[in-house]
Amino acid sequence: MASDEGPWGRKTPDPTAARRTPPPRIGGRRLLWLLFLAGLGGIVLALAKAFPEAVRTRDDWGNVAYFAGFLVLLAAGAFRARWVGVRQLLLHLAIWTAITAVLSLGYAYRDELAGAPQRLRLAFSTARPVATGDHELVIPQDDRGGFEVIGKVNGQRVRFLIDTGSSETVLTPDDARRLGVEPKALRYVEEAETANGKGYGAPFVADRLEIGPIALTDFKMSINQAPMTSSLLGLSFLNRLESFEIRGRELHLKWGAAPGG
Repeated sequence: MASDEGPWGRKTPDPTAARRTPPPRIGGRRLLWLLFLAGLGGIVLALAKAFPEAVRTRDDWGNVAYFAGFLVLLAAGAFRARWVGVRQLLLHLAIWTAITAVLSLGYAYRDELAGAPQRLRLAFSTARPVATGDHELVIPQDDRGGFEVIGKVNGQRVRFLIDTGSSETVLTPDDARRLGVEPKALRYVEEAETANGKGYGAPFVADRLEIGPIALTDFKMSINQAPMTSSLLGLSFLNRLESFEIRGRELHLKWGAAPGG
């Protein structure tokens, strides 16, 4: 009787054992199933989005379900197979299915994806206006529900709070100092009714006011006598535009070739 033991009493290793591929683990199969079903679902949704006229009735959706079920049956048969390299084959199949799904969704939602960079700029604009078209700016709403924008007065950066309830554009004393104006030397001859009572301001004419690409020269403003948390961009600026409109959480500004002209 032949023995497979070597000369030292140990079994001689089977040279084909190292080449045997163990069957896929249950956990690996579940992952492959999830990838396959997610990819298949993405393809179906993408095709329905890209070709809505092709799937309108219950019979149309029945055909889609029949085709999807046929693919699932094929995948189930492949997942149960135990030939050499099946795990790599199924993995490649799942990867290519996912890639096809991503490309299909990208094509189906190409119009929405085209505006993604603009939406990202709005999400991270941090008070900087975003140009969304010819002569159009969009200012996103901040976490406190207001609209803030960073502009320039005589070349100096100023953060404005847009206030449609203010008829004037008003600078804080601190912003006036950064522009080289000493608030204590001004005459506060302008009176205004505010939420905190009567306020006083001093007239000031800016050589240049810039909000994004909008530039106004010899712009009349007011410097507030009392401290303020932020300068105000009021109707004296907004009324120089063609239109301003709040849409959801965005303030849209439109102007002609020469604002206020």
